[in-house]
Amino acid sequence: MARHCGAMAAGLWARLGMSCPSHWPRGWHLSPGLSGARLAHAGAADQLQREYDAVVIGAGHNGLVAAAYLQQAGVRTAVLEKRHVLGGAAVTEEIVPGFKFSRASYLLSLLRPQIYTELELQVLAPVPRRAAGTSWHADRVNLLPSCPCRVGPAILVLQRHGLRVLPRDPYSFTPLLEDRSPPRSLLLGHNMAQTQQQIAQFSQKDAQAYPEYEVFMGGLVSALNPLLDAPPLDTAALGQGSLLQRLRALRALQPLLRAGLALGQQLPRYYEVLTAPISKVSASSSGVEPPAASLPACEGTAAAPHPDPRALFFLGQILDQWFESEPLKATLATDAVIGAMASPHTPGSGYVLLHHVMGELEGQRGAWGYVAGGMGALSQAIAHAAAAWGAHIFAEKAVCHVLLGRDGRAQGVTLQDGTEVRSKLVLSNASPQITFLELIPQEQLPKDFVQRIQQVDTRSPVTKINVAVDRLPSFLAAPNARDGQPLPHHQCSIHLNCEGTHLLHQAFTEATHGHPSSRPMIELCIPSALDPGLAPRGCHVVSLFTQYTPSVLAGGRPWDEQARNAYADTVFDCIEAYAPGFKASVIGRDILTPPDLERIFGLPGGNIFHGGMSLDQLYFARPVPSYSGYRSPIPGLYLCGSGAHPGEQGWEPEPSWGAAGGGQGHVEEVQGQHGAGGGGVHSPLCPRMGRQVGQLGWCSPGPHLLGLELRTTPLFCSLAGGGVMGAAGRNAAQVALQDFRRL
Repeated sequence: MARHCGAMAAGLWARLGMSCPSHWPRGWHLSPGLSGARLAHAGAADQLQREYDAVVIGAGHNGLVAAAYLQQAGVRTAVLEKRHVLGGAAVTEEIVPGFKFSRASYLLSLLRPQIYTELELQVLAPVPRRAAGTSWHADRVNLLPSCPCRVGPAILVLQRHGLRVLPRDPYSFTPLLEDRSPPRSLLLGHNMAQTQQQIAQFSQKDAQAYPEYEVFMGGLVSALNPLLDAPPLDTAALGQGSLLQRLRALRALQPLLRAGLALGQQLPRYYEVLTAPISKVSASSSGVEPPAASLPACEGTAAAPHPDPRALFFLGQILDQWFESEPLKATLATDAVIGAMASPHTPGSGYVLLHHVMGELEGQRGAWGYVAGGMGALSQAIAHAAAAWGAHIFAEKAVCHVLLGRDGRAQGVTLQDGTEVRSKLVLSNASPQITFLELIPQEQLPKDFVQRIQQVDTRSPVTKINVAVDRLPSFLAAPNARDGQPLPHHQCSIHLNCEGTHLLHQAFTEATHGHPSSRPMIELCIPSALDPGLAPRGCHVVSLFTQYTPSVLAGGRPWDEQARNAYADTVFDCIEAYAPGFKASVIGRDILTPPDLERIFGLPGGNIFHGGMSLDQLYFARPVPSYSGYRSPIPGLYLCGSGAHPGEQGWEPEPSWGAAGGGQGHVEEVQGQHGAGGGGVHSPLCPRMGRQVGQLGWCSPGPHLLGLELRTTPLFCSLAGGGVMGAAGRNAAQVALQDFRRL
């Protein structure tokens, strides 16, 4: 199978060259003869103009959303992206020939519902419900990648701009390593009865408590949701301006007041969720010992020692108050720490958990799904929407700095080639660090503001590994079918090394001392299980979102090729313990450590949120106090990326720094059928298509991938490693639009 798969990939690479314009969608073209590729609508100007009403720095999902809203309101807008591909980290790249990876972000849930409808990404219409009691197996029949709608949950999805979602149900699978045959596993989905049956394997009490837990968390999500869609209260404005202006500023309190009223008498309990650790620890002075660990070590790695009982004893905080079974608590705890340099025992980890249950897909609260065609299709759909309104979107246009007038107001940007583009508004989709420490002269900013930006916690534990395999992983806890076709658990987020929360804490502790985790937390996703077009026939793409890995190794050692490979081998050894044969199925892999994520995607410290999600860096204080409303100390300059409220899980691009053309992480093709060794290094850039493919959110040689009517869809980021809210882009555009109308 590996030989067949590799040959097919090589054949695809050889056959698919420069695409013919006849394959492009009607009314769309790529402008020839430009130093930067241009996504242009028929009738629009074919080259970058020297003046616009607004310029957006960076074409990540938030930047594209902001551009779409501004242009929709009649503000002439240009988007300038450094890389050859649009989307920030919401991109699809063909790193291994024939395999299309969502290279960074890989899941969709948190894109705000208003954005779907207001930008006409999708149009929803009711259809008859399927009979109750349908099993997870049967439910997948009508979720084929070629199907334009989802027939089951009373919703018909019509693609206005090519956006299709492949929802996952079930959505979570946690296989265990234990001394029994076969090992047990935990499968969670939207069918509550089936989910309770799964939980009951470990605890009848937990099975009974789970529905109440879902209702409790849903109540908090419903109360806080309105806060995501409006700028935080501008505290500085309360003490400035006329009485009328101050009263207008007070209107921003309405979402907060509504949230408080919705929470009612439950407010103290919900406050605990936002501030407390997911699992509380203290010194064990009661004489009661934690449960003994009897987990086998990952192959090729030393057994992780069980935490010292004097340091770790779970007293019942948040998850511990609800549940007693460790596999369930650890599975839920992954959402509280994913993407964050935090342990389940870190105060405030409950908010990140909330962040990952507040999403929605097609009316299903807490649902996550894959983007058909990969994450680039999300960026493609938003860019299509913005361009349809008349926005000008350019790739390979690296911004060097923001132009300032004599009055200190932003007046446009300067590109690396010296070109000046004038504008009345500048919105930066880059991180706060890049925006204010690189693009603006320091002497133009207040010293205390600069100091606060420098002090933002951007530590990241994430290493993303993209893997091409010639077969589906077969787990000891759920072996593959004889025909090798995907089973329900293959579509899930598959959590490994999650037998207990103490394993997550142990992995975190190792990273805080500068050592990559010996038994890392792994979220394994196989999007090709629902979208087979991502890989050659019989093959699959595997996304590994892993932590904990420090940005800087102990002793100041760099993440060189040897360190990358050593950590990836540890991850693969762990997977092998759960799914024997995985290493032999590997064709190629792409390893992105925190420094790689920063260099390629502009994520400060590799942080997928552009900054920590601790309470001191949220709402009023994001990115810093007094500047949480998207405006900045520079009049006319706005922050519209993930570093602004609501602190969404985003993978936004930096505007100009890093390797030209986007750079590459460690990309390794594995020769033969064994997952170790050999192979050359393949650039993520497509030599045949050059820069003409990138601006559509793709890096692929196939002509069929250039169409905007593609069989493709949406993210988020996270972001798990995906998520994507778009709220920052939407909110920032509204604030900038208010100011623009006053000019």
